[in-house]
Amino acid sequence: MRLWHEKLIPKLPRQQLLGQHRECCALRGGGWGKKHRTVDYVFTHSPYKLFQFHEKVMHEMQRRGYQPNELWLNPLYRGTKVPSYDSLQSVKLTSPIYPEHDDAYLNECIENLASKGIEI
Repeated sequence: MRLWHEKLIPKLPRQQLLGQHRECCALRGGGWGKKHRTVDYVFTHSPYKLFQFHEKVMHEMQRRGYQPNELWLNPLYRGTKVPSYDSLQSVKLTSPIYPEHDDAYLNECIENLASKGIEI
């Protein structure tokens, strides 16, 4: 599991973009709070931040002609297997959304993609 640096979202190849959508869905649903060393930082923030990140991914998908399920555009939605939140306080949109997504993390993501043969 990995959330790519948000600056890379518009540059991700199809497979990585759609994979990012699946990762966000999993994290927003039953994966919320389940420890994973690559994404543990997500759980130290409001789930609303994950929604904001996922929203960026979905808007990029739509820009490319993909049609993610519109239910995911609701910040309270958590998928079909997990009940929706009753309420979720919105948080200010920051740039980057996650402070952990700094320049070092951007470089780490670029190197990770390069190791897969993907040049950004």
